[in-house]
Formats: sequence, structure tokens, C-alpha cells
Amino acid sequence: MPIFEYTCTECAAEFELLVGIREKPSCPNCGAGKLEKLMSVAAGHVISGHPLPLQQGCPPPEAGPCSPHCCRLPQ
Repeated sequence: MPIFEYTCTECAAEFELLVGIREKPSCPNCGAGKLEKLMSVAAGHVISGHPLPLQQGCPPPEAGPCSPHCCRLPQ
């Protein structure tokens, strides 16, 4: 089951829930069922001095926009 981040449209509480596919989540603060999913921030583990594998394939910034599989987003 995935963990989703939500905000309640009734009380504005923000929270995370472990939600099953067919489960209808409700706010743990007020019990309302009117929730909006929030965009989660991706997490990763980087060991100091060791670049992530995706970084090795990225062109330098002066090379222009990246391909869809590159880790560097266009500025």
C-alpha cells in the first residue's frame, strides 16, 4: 500500500496516510472525507563524494535542454 500526502479541505490539516487501492481516506483531525492529494517530494540517499547514477549521463548545463531521461531539469 502506498503512502499519500493529503490536505483536508474542511480544516486545512496536512497529513500522510497509508492507503489501500479501494480505501476512501478521511481526515484524522476532523473526520471529513473531502481531501486533496499533495505532490510528494522524492527522497534519495546520496553518499558524500559519490554521484547518483543518473548524474553520470547528464550533459553539462551549457549543452542545452536534457533528454526526458536526464536528471538535470532545464533552467
